[in-house]
Amino acid sequence: MSPVRNQVELRPVDLDAMLGPAHPARTVWAFVQTMDLAPLYARIKSAGSRGGAPAIDPAILVALWLWATVDGVGSAREIDRLCERDGAYRWICGGVGVNYHSLADFRTEHEAWLDTQLTRSITSLLERRLVTLDVVAQDGLRVRAHAKASSFRRRDKLAELHAQAQEQVRALKRELREDAGASARRKQAAIERAAREREQRLAAAVATMDKLQRKTPAQPKAAKRSKQPPGDEPPGGTCTAAVKPEPEPRVSTTDPQARVMKMADGGFRPALNAQLAVDVQTQLIAAVAITNSGSDMGQMAPVHQDLQQRYATTPQHWLADGGFTKLAAIDELTERGTQPVVPPPRSRNPSIDSLAPKGTDTAAQAQWRAFMTSDFAKDLYVWRGASVECANAQLRRRGLHRFNVCGMVKARAVLLWHALAHNLMRMRSLGIKPAA
Repeated sequence: MSPVRNQVELRPVDLDAMLGPAHPARTVWAFVQTMDLAPLYARIKSAGSRGGAPAIDPAILVALWLWATVDGVGSAREIDRLCERDGAYRWICGGVGVNYHSLADFRTEHEAWLDTQLTRSITSLLERRLVTLDVVAQDGLRVRAHAKASSFRRRDKLAELHAQAQEQVRALKRELREDAGASARRKQAAIERAAREREQRLAAAVATMDKLQRKTPAQPKAAKRSKQPPGDEPPGGTCTAAVKPEPEPRVSTTDPQARVMKMADGGFRPALNAQLAVDVQTQLIAAVAITNSGSDMGQMAPVHQDLQQRYATTPQHWLADGGFTKLAAIDELTERGTQPVVPPPRSRNPSIDSLAPKGTDTAAQAQWRAFMTSDFAKDLYVWRGASVECANAQLRRRGLHRFNVCGMVKARAVLLWHALAHNLMRMRSLGIKPAA
């Protein structure tokens, strides 16, 4: 008997039988059913007496992105392909067809709603006394930006490209008005839309350049001493090299908000700095933030204030590494009622004890230095790496190596998807069921 592989077979099968009862995709769907989807349903226009094509249930799109994030898939086109052949994605869709364009738009359109869902999920755990937020750890995560290094331009080149883009938009609009063919008009409209979006990106890049130059005006470099022997100086004074101005700042033409940062491997690439605040006891992400500053210094106080406003609670201790240590932030957190647990900056002089009291210290700073010398603070600081560093590693494992979207708003939406997916899987590991 030989195999016959071109014979069509009809087999009775249902999608629900394709997944086991303990499959993580079922946990994702159960979590989506507890979320407040009313704002997403309110955006659907083809409802009731209003006409239009039937809309995809937002619960399906939310579940697809949560499961794709858990699965380490960050491409809308890849999700579109998986919905045709993978059992878990087909089970979530339940026979509803999706396309990559709708998936890509949905991922970044609801940044405020995602932020609200993160707050609601942690608040429900606080009310059930499953999370306390007594000890919170914070860390920064530099994620490669969508922009390439070759897209960074200086002011003169940006102005030239912006002028070319404006002229191209005007020319395409003239052609669009003069063309009488309907199909040609649609094609021309798509070309004109792409050119208009490029012109808008260049305009944003020029505006960012103006902001950078107002913030940090170019300073000339210090003049170098001449190597000529004494007595050979030209008339009019000592011989010095020509004053060389500092290089002008550069801005990306595709992602103006991205900045070149030093990455974990020591290289310099366009990136964004993601901030995570994690509950030490459960490793759940309670708050996220994103900035284009390559330094973590100055990020502790804003994230602490954001967490206070979200949950109306004040952590007892706040853990962070030495990159967050800033004396002004120490004063601010102490005034709010939180004990900072951060190592002091090391002095270049090895004979100086960084934990010793300083004459310029405020009362909060002196108390912080004394607290960091205690065994309790040393034991407590160990939990920083075991909590927030573990959460960072989980986000990396799920594909958060590079943002495939432009702009900090869209990048923050992607970060929120990762935070929700991480919390969902962490709750599953802890045996916590989401509350309705």
